[in-house]
Amino acid sequence: MLDLTPYLPQLLVAWTAYIIAVASPGPAVLAIIATSVSQGRKAGLALALGVLSGSYTWAMLTASGLSALIRTYGQAIIVLKIAGACYLFWLAYNALRAAMRGESQAALRVPLQMSLKKLYLKGLGIHLTNPKAIFAWIMLVSLGMPDGAPVGVTAAFIGGCMLIGLVTFCGFAIVFSLSPVHRAYLKSRRVIESLMAGFFAFAGLKLLTARL
Repeated sequence: MLDLTPYLPQLLVAWTAYIIAVASPGPAVLAIIATSVSQGRKAGLALALGVLSGSYTWAMLTASGLSALIRTYGQAIIVLKIAGACYLFWLAYNALRAAMRGESQAALRVPLQMSLKKLYLKGLGIHLTNPKAIFAWIMLVSLGMPDGAPVGVTAAFIGGCMLIGLVTFCGFAIVFSLSPVHRAYLKSRRVIESLMAGFFAFAGLKLLTARL
């Protein structure tokens, strides 16, 4: 049986970083919240499972060598950083515009007739096309998987991340489907959108100015 003890400090750091990454405001979290608020718990859980599947896909691709390929070509990292920063600035702009106009709920609303299957595919698509997810997994793999680590460490790392993601994404769906939270969120949505706009702008600036 594989002894994970020597790798545990790195794994704990990586899992903590993953918790921060999945719980931070982003298109996936906002879509889960909006779907749970407008369509209820089952719909929110279906979309959350789609998001988790997208996260698992990027985890497997990154662990299989995507991050090594990107690190080999320095220009690819620069392009990825610029694209990610521009995406975050775009999110900041849209969040600020929604806060000023009070349209956050309308902007995030999903069709009421969307099936659970379509909601799952929507969540999958949101995460597969999110540059934040790609960049986060490159960072996480570097933190949690040291060079030369056995396959069991990789399995433990990704398995732990998926468990954290399941609890976090489904937790958002369950909590925001509750009536009291639903009402509180709708009353405070302008403040929330304004805070998210500031967060996205700060994150974009940090990503753009970070050293390679």
